[in-house]
Amino acid sequence: MTTPITKDEINAVFPTVAETMADALGCDIEDIKLDVSLIEGLDAESIDFLDMVFRLERAFKIKIPRGKIVENARGALTEAEFETGGVVTDAGMAQLRAYLSEIPADRFKTPMKAKDIPRLFTPETFCKLVITAQRDAANAS
Repeated sequence: MTTPITKDEINAVFPTVAETMADALGCDIEDIKLDVSLIEGLDAESIDFLDMVFRLERAFKIKIPRGKIVENARGALTEAEFETGGVVTDAGMAQLRAYLSEIPADRFKTPMKAKDIPRLFTPETFCKLVITAQRDAANAS
């Protein structure tokens, strides 16, 4: 079982994540709060996500494969168990809520289309992604 990510770990990487996001999105660093929606709150687009991941990889000297957040959220579920016909299943929603525990419950719309999952992402989501990648790198060496 994986060790839960702590608030201390999140707070340790957040300043660099916030700076990276502010640069990628062209906004003030003060606009980057742990819980702000990247799409609704900061007007991030899919190209911005690619830019942020690239910048985070450089800043933290880690590798973040494309689709890693959803892969991590899916956990042990197969793709078919997680989503069917582009819609997240009940089991998938449970996994998503558990993995994205920082997201308020009212932001999880049911039914949720798989393509809408990025609408949930916040800077804290990316902090957790960085921490997971750091742990994976440490375990690989």
